[in-house]
Amino acid sequence: MRTEFHVSAGGVVYRRDDEGRIWIAVIRVRDRLALPKGLVEKGEKTLETAVREVQEETGLKVAPRAFLDKIDYWYYWRENGEKVRHHKVVYFYLMEYKGGDPSQHDEEVDEVLWLPIDEALEKLSYKSERQVVQKAREWLLRGRETREPPAPEPG
Repeated sequence: MRTEFHVSAGGVVYRRDDEGRIWIAVIRVRDRLALPKGLVEKGEKTLETAVREVQEETGLKVAPRAFLDKIDYWYYWRENGEKVRHHKVVYFYLMEYKGGDPSQHDEEVDEVLWLPIDEALEKLSYKSERQVVQKAREWLLRGRETREPPAPEPG
């Protein structure tokens, strides 16, 4: 069986309301709620990809604040009648919302939603992404979002 390897990057985009509550942007694709992410293009660093993909998939402008985590998973897909095994690694960054219009998301996304972070932890479709959001929540509750720059490119 053939195995394909993919590297993606994305972000946990947050904003605070007037009461200090944390909201994050999630995307809905069909019946799934997920974090925005996409494939690293040739010559790109994962942070560059994360910022680009977040903007494309959400219509939002962001400022990276920290590297959060790297997740990986396996899945199978039929391609031209052949079952192909895929191994995907995704780098996630914490990103502060700076502007933009969520109605300007790309055609891959059905909807962009702002959810309170605790609600997002319940509703995201993938366990690994819920774990990334939990790390973002812990980071933000410690008040660290503006004290440390993004981590160097993960290797």
